[in-house]
Amino acid sequence: MTRPIFDDQDMVAAIETDPAPLVLRYDAAWRESARAFPISLTMPLAQVEHPAEVVIPWLMNLLPEGEPLRAMTRAMGVSRDDILGLIDETGRDLAGALTVGRPQPDQAPAFTPIETDAELERIIDSLPAKPFLVGDEGVSMSLAGAQDKLPLALVDGRLAIPVGGAASTHILKPDNPKLLGSVQNEALCMVLARRCGLPTAAVTTGVSGARSYLLVTRYDREERDGRTVRLHQEDFCQALGKPPVAKYQHNSSGVVGPSLPQMFALVREHMTARDINRLLDAVIFNIAIGNVDSHAKNYSILLTPQRAALAPFYDLMSGLDWPHITQNHAQDIGGQRRGRHIYGRHWRRMAEETGVAGPATVRRVGALTERLLAELPAAVDEVAAMPGGGARLDLFSKAIAERATEVRNHAAVEGRVQRPSNHSRAT
Repeated sequence: MTRPIFDDQDMVAAIETDPAPLVLRYDAAWRESARAFPISLTMPLAQVEHPAEVVIPWLMNLLPEGEPLRAMTRAMGVSRDDILGLIDETGRDLAGALTVGRPQPDQAPAFTPIETDAELERIIDSLPAKPFLVGDEGVSMSLAGAQDKLPLALVDGRLAIPVGGAASTHILKPDNPKLLGSVQNEALCMVLARRCGLPTAAVTTGVSGARSYLLVTRYDREERDGRTVRLHQEDFCQALGKPPVAKYQHNSSGVVGPSLPQMFALVREHMTARDINRLLDAVIFNIAIGNVDSHAKNYSILLTPQRAALAPFYDLMSGLDWPHITQNHAQDIGGQRRGRHIYGRHWRRMAEETGVAGPATVRRVGALTERLLAELPAAVDEVAAMPGGGARLDLFSKAIAERATEVRNHAAVEGRVQRPSNHSRAT
């Protein structure tokens, strides 16, 4: 069986499964096109064919994880191990530029408007059992992650459901009953990052009935001449050939997850010094706000015919104010995973491991945390003025201010040497 892959109307490649084993083969015309970009940094255009051990992890990272994946497979009647079967059903609107199975329609895109707040509330409530509205006629879309979310389009100021392969422009992320104030928390962290100079996806909040939500503008979509164009991207798990279960550096999957040295090496090989500095700022910012979930799938790369570049940042959230959330960060900082135990020596060791300057890194920690603390009150006001309101913003901002101050102060000193524990590797 052949599954074609398209960028808009252009054939990019095909996944061949007959005869076995699976192989992805680039289209000859695409490889010669001035518009050509690689599907992944693991699948360079210079190599015509790519084997299953490269292709399958890349495909897996297009699908949700955890309960959303289980619910999707139940709704579709498809095994969670049938990666290609799941992609067949959801491959019309994915992360990045590509569609699987059919090209983007050349006629005007089709959307189903969400007419009322009550209808939007009903859709949000249905997502746990019906991820991405699977089974609805004409709907075919997927996003990675273990959180409920829904790709939508903003059409004439109204949210709408893309159908027939139309491109979504926004991602709706509902409130999480297990994480009170999750919408306001993420909005605050995203706004704060932007105010600190980090490129981020634009966000706002909203309310429909009893539900609140975060609305994120997709950075992998662009308006050109009144038409939505998909931009290609992949996350760091895809770019490093890791399955989604290995998104954390330390995990129980049997596959070691991406470390900061590996992530910086990837950026250094394919991108610019500016991207290296942006990644360093993102790492510092995530430690300073207590974003313990900044795993490799929460960093992405934009792929164009000219070059690769670090994508705007997303999924920024502080885990400091929820007592049941681990305080272990997704990657080691110079051998230490606990944010409150990261000192100057850890930052310098991380710098040495990642190929950046140690003293300059410590100074950068101080400068970025100072700016964060200065911008925090205005970021709180900005989020409080959004339609979703300011629930728990005082608690979140207080916890972030305390952690950022701690990170700033600790970076200036060596700190005491600790014995290794189950929670951290001391140095």
